[in-house]
Amino acid sequence: MHVGTVVSLLACLGLSSAQVITRDVTVIGGGSAGTYAAVNLRERNRTVAVIEKSGRLGGHTDTYFDAATGTHVDFGVLFYENLTVVHDYFSHFGIPLTTVPPGGGEAQRIDLRYGTPVDASQGNVTDALSRYAAQLLQYPYLAVGFDLPDPVPEDLTLPFGEFVQKHDLGAVVDVIFSYGQGVGDLLQLPTIYVMKYISLEVLDAMQNGFLQTTNHNNGALYVGAAEQLAADIFFNSTVVSMDRDSDPEWVHIEIKTPDGRQNIRTKQVISAIPPTLDNLDGYDLDEVEQGLFGLFSSSSYYTALARIDGLPAEVTAINRANDTEYNLPPLPGVYVVTPTAVPGLYSILYGSEDFISEHNVKDAMSQAVQHLNGSNPEYMAYEAHAPFELRVSPDDIANGFYQDLNALQGRRRTYYTGAAFDAHDSSRIWRFTETLLQRMQVKQ
Repeated sequence: MHVGTVVSLLACLGLSSAQVITRDVTVIGGGSAGTYAAVNLRERNRTVAVIEKSGRLGGHTDTYFDAATGTHVDFGVLFYENLTVVHDYFSHFGIPLTTVPPGGGEAQRIDLRYGTPVDASQGNVTDALSRYAAQLLQYPYLAVGFDLPDPVPEDLTLPFGEFVQKHDLGAVVDVIFSYGQGVGDLLQLPTIYVMKYISLEVLDAMQNGFLQTTNHNNGALYVGAAEQLAADIFFNSTVVSMDRDSDPEWVHIEIKTPDGRQNIRTKQVISAIPPTLDNLDGYDLDEVEQGLFGLFSSSSYYTALARIDGLPAEVTAINRANDTEYNLPPLPGVYVVTPTAVPGLYSILYGSEDFISEHNVKDAMSQAVQHLNGSNPEYMAYEAHAPFELRVSPDDIANGFYQDLNALQGRRRTYYTGAAFDAHDSSRIWRFTETLLQRMQVKQ
């Protein structure tokens, strides 16, 4: 396209060339997926712009710094699986990793509705884990993304509770629930999502240890990325409009920034935000995209750090119930209250199917703590992770939803990544994003 043609087109769009910045790729979302994509695109000598609605990178990664003790405390993303992409990414920023031994401190099973003890889970967990692993091995295509066959195996669309009964996995439900926090009603969740979240890599880490930053500061990864990407990041910014069709060579995006409107023309777009219709409000979605993204539903997940007086040091309170199937706690509710490296500072995790206000979540957390020891927690940090665990119905899965979703990759010069395209797991999100970037390189 000639320069004069570009200027004329911009004029038709109501833009001037002086207002427009040009990039090879524009990444929308600076969470785990978007940050990884932007950093690695730069390594591939591609120019990038990152549009991030908050004032920081990292998404679900939350790190608190306790000034009194000089200690970092992660309370969003905690651990990583032992994957090459994880080692390479942290090594890129010179951040050392260590292996967290399996097991942990003492755990008490308590019904946090009442403060009463709960029976230990029953059955042979080791044997049940082996049976679960054998099931995972039947679906190697779940390793990266949702590259499903046609027809989709019926077992993958079963509610997980039915899948458990069918394959005698009752003894492992408690363990899977402990590692699958945030997904909502585990027993009603289609089995495919449980298998994506509790993968073979996670089973390996349960036995051999997860990876963790040596100083418990996962946020350092995103501080390093922000320094490297620098002026290419538009913080506190959102997409106002997008035009992927008018110009045969460029996608045109208008964003709202704290300094006013900014226009970007870009060869390609990577959308790295949860693909709900609300989140994609500024996109020029066509009927196909609207139809697919409108099928997603989700759960909500909340994390907090609180100072709590009088709890025994090193004791983790796991919320369970004596009057429910597999002793799983009713939701909405607290998952666990866990001591941190800072004396008297505890992590509290809470889950629900629907979004709940911060006031109501903290009130419910406080009631649970009061059932532990009668004290009132003092909240030091809080984050709402919603939407969380995007999913579609079993019928949609069986009817080819993920085949249709995968067909969007590269369509209208747009690529998609993030938890909805693999799992709510940073390690796997990075691996998926790496495969996506390789595919984009081929299509240049």
